[in-house]
Amino acid sequence: MPELPETETIARDLDAAIAHRTIVEVRVTRPDVLREVTAGELRRRVRDTSIERVWRRAKLVVMDLSSRDRLVVQPRFTGALLIDGGALPQEERRYSTLELALNDGRAVHYRDIRRLGTVSLMNETRFSRYAGALGLEPLADDFTLERLSAILRASRQSLKRVLMDQRRLVGVGNIYANEVLWHSGLDPSRSAARLTAEERARLHIAIGRVLRSAVAARGTSFRDYRDASGERGTFAAMLEAYGREGQPCRRCGRPLVGTHAIDGRATVFCFRCQR
Repeated sequence: MPELPETETIARDLDAAIAHRTIVEVRVTRPDVLREVTAGELRRRVRDTSIERVWRRAKLVVMDLSSRDRLVVQPRFTGALLIDGGALPQEERRYSTLELALNDGRAVHYRDIRRLGTVSLMNETRFSRYAGALGLEPLADDFTLERLSAILRASRQSLKRVLMDQRRLVGVGNIYANEVLWHSGLDPSRSAARLTAEERARLHIAIGRVLRSAVAARGTSFRDYRDASGERGTFAAMLEAYGREGQPCRRCGRPLVGTHAIDGRATVFCFRCQR
């Protein structure tokens, strides 16, 4: 957490709210979240630049700056980018690691309770190299059944592992891998290379539907995830597998099974429906 739907929500909110604003000051209170740049260099390169666009790549929130640098935030488990118009709760400010003061009086805080996320500053060349090592975007037009099939046929690893491999397919973490596999009726432990053409087609449809539904619900909130306004996502109410171990499958009624044996993460699936 956050996965694709959460970072997509944050990026869209920020783009609508702060694009074309100028960063007038940078305050770093927890420099251990910084990567590839020191606090002093970050201030020098970011101060007095304008934010041209905010967008998502994989599980990253990317700010394009007028200097042609890119501020790249990977929220990981407890990170959030919060817009502060003066009413940000003190509890959120307490965990602010970085503050970008804007020319309209507002600020953007990178809040990270456990400080496992990162903030990087990259020039165009570095970002291109970094992003180029990441896999396909599952909501992009070029994520075709043929391209997914090529990824699956090339691996004998478990289907769930392949879905979560960011070098192959980006943005799908543990929550949405569980959901996609339930919706497609596929056993998470199946070898990816052994899927039939019909099963690959079901999987391709399920990936798009689950992720788009989660984006529409503004992500999944359990504890820490918040959108840029500090609000919770609502997709948790729509989960069919993740977090429902022992509860009845909504297709067949059989209790859902939970295991950590597939990839060390919590995997929940229906032993009857998912083959």
